Amino acid sequence: MKQTIIMSILNSIFGFGKKETQQPDLRFGRYSDSYKNDEKYDDWDRSLKLFENKSYIESYKAFFDYLSDDREKNVQYTEEEGKLYFELFQGSKRIIGIADHRKLRAESKIARVKESNIGLLRRLLEKNFNLKYTRFALDEDQNLTMIFTTNVLDNSPYKLYYALKELATNSDKQDDILLEEFEHLDPIDNQHIVPLSGNICRLKYEYAQNSIRNVFREIDEGKLNITHYPGGASYLLLDVALRIDYLVKPEGVTMETVEKINRLFFSKEMRDPHHKNNSIRKELKHLLERSYEDFEEECYEVISTFGITSPAGHEQLANFVDAELGNMQWYKDNNHHAVAKAIPGYIVGYLLFNYSLPEPDRAFLHLYMQIMEYEYFENLGYHLPFRSKGALNKSAIKDKILQIKKQYKGQYSRINPNLKELKFTSELDFAQTYLLMLKSLDMAKIPG
Repeated sequence: MKQTIIMSILNSIFGFGKKETQQPDLRFGRYSDSYKNDEKYDDWDRSLKLFENKSYIESYKAFFDYLSDDREKNVQYTEEEGKLYFELFQGSKRIIGIADHRKLRAESKIARVKESNIGLLRRLLEKNFNLKYTRFALDEDQNLTMIFTTNVLDNSPYKLYYALKELATNSDKQDDILLEEFEHLDPIDNQHIVPLSGNICRLKYEYAQNSIRNVFREIDEGKLNITHYPGGASYLLLDVALRIDYLVKPEGVTMETVEKINRLFFSKEMRDPHHKNNSIRKELKHLLERSYEDFEEECYEVISTFGITSPAGHEQLANFVDAELGNMQWYKDNNHHAVAKAIPGYIVGYLLFNYSLPEPDRAFLHLYMQIMEYEYFENLGYHLPFRSKGALNKSAIKDKILQIKKQYKGQYSRINPNLKELKFTSELDFAQTYLLMLKSLDMAKIPG
């Protein structure tokens, strides 16, 4: 009895025996197919060897084993009477196909065409011109469909990978965009998507809207002279666009807008920074003007097979931090805090948007987002210890960094974050020193 009372007191004081708080199961950022284990690469090598030996069906089976992600449940195939039937998922689209010893065909139905439209047909012809392996077409049931067909003799696993990736990523992107733009289309073959709850979707929409408004207000009413310092405005605009991409994880129109903003900023044809900023601002204004009902249509969780980010090593992170972080100091010294904070935010967002970095790097960058955008995570239902009444919680942040280190120590034996580098005197000091700490990590991987 006494022992029970003592344990009860200890539990109430120190939290002994408490279960870890259940966190929401939400995804952030873009899917990557770069994080495969050694068995998957063995499947790839087996597929190549079987293809060279003209065992085409067996080669394709090994190929789909390579593509499959056990966490995603993204690929299925069956063999019947010498034919291989396969199915894979990419976002809101389902790709189905059939292969035998002579040919392979794959297709993805994008939308049902209720009424022929010249603007739609012209758009599809233009897109066909830029496609390498696939084409848009109308099937016999008037379904807008993307198709890939080939003879197996010239369809090595290399070609099949890039062809299916082109088919999957383009059909996934185009369905939401075309459905919103052309009223003559109806959605089709998207029963596998999982709509997010109305509350989560509303929170994502409001976060994106408020973030854009805050940036516009800072550019228009802040004390920084944007005419003299257009680079400051660029950082603000790019930071908010990339944050929306990672944290809101949009599909369709919103995702395409962020990608367009990225293309605009890095366009070699548009050199004037003021012109670039104005163009980016117009794109963000379009997002601001979108209704919640339109946004809700692209607010869902999906299964993916192909990533669209490029595989990269830790040196890519280190080089980018080196190139950009120094620009923060002038804004910090001159009390332009919003711009100073946007620069490390842009660095983190850019790396997550463009690259499939080593898993520890991705985990550390996600932690940065959790710390800096803590209110958003709290609104989504996460219970994170990294803030205490808004202030940085030094011990909780350090504990999480060490937890990530421990998680990946088996693969990255030299990973050893220097916690002494971190400064917690302000958000800006923390952001700056956190990225410098990440830059100096030794991410050499243990040979397999």
